[in-house]
Amino acid sequence: MFLENYNENDLAKIFKALSDPNRIKILKILIENQTEMTCGEVSSHLKLSLSTVSYHFKILRHAGLTKMRKEGHEKYLSVNQPLLNKLNLIPVIKKDFTLK
Repeated sequence: MFLENYNENDLAKIFKALSDPNRIKILKILIENQTEMTCGEVSSHLKLSLSTVSYHFKILRHAGLTKMRKEGHEKYLSVNQPLLNKLNLIPVIKKDFTLK
């Protein structure tokens, strides 16, 4: 099983990142858009401030669930597709939850 390759700290980061509904919504938005997005772009889909989305971006990135590319002052986030595929998370995240 793929998770056996992770130590306790790695698993804790992944589970922590997935424990917040807003972070799952962010992952869903990134998956559905199939492209990298900025905090502002993601924030426009949610009722969250830029600073809150940025905080969630950081948690997702530290868990390895997303990748970040910096261009000037702008940070672009995209999903770590290989990891999400290995964890079989994409079908779960894409499930039709109501975005509140």
